[in-house]
Amino acid sequence: MVELQRAMAADGAVVMDGRDIGTNVLPHADVKVFLTASVEERARRRYDEMKEKGYAVDFDELKQEIAARDKQDSGRAISPLRQADDAVLLTRPHSLSTKSPRGLWNLQNRQAHICF
Repeated sequence: MVELQRAMAADGAVVMDGRDIGTNVLPHADVKVFLTASVEERARRRYDEMKEKGYAVDFDELKQEIAARDKQDSGRAISPLRQADDAVLLTRPHSLSTKSPRGLWNLQNRQAHICF
């Protein structure tokens, strides 16, 4: 998977997101953004998405699942979830859409590999 992701980025500008893109997949990317939000906020977004799709969900259970995944991913031996030393930290307020990185293009004025 890592080699495929690197091959996709080899030809030029790319925006790629994932929990180890900036630290493992594209460690030499021109621009790296570590995008985060609180467990509470991520659970709220997931809860709203699932309710909209008609699923019966428990908010507190979602919070526990998200926190457990963060802990597991941060503690794993291979490619742990962590902010790259040279990444810009952005903490997402709940009012921003999770699907639009438009404003981040201002971080770099030329073609670049941008990691989220």
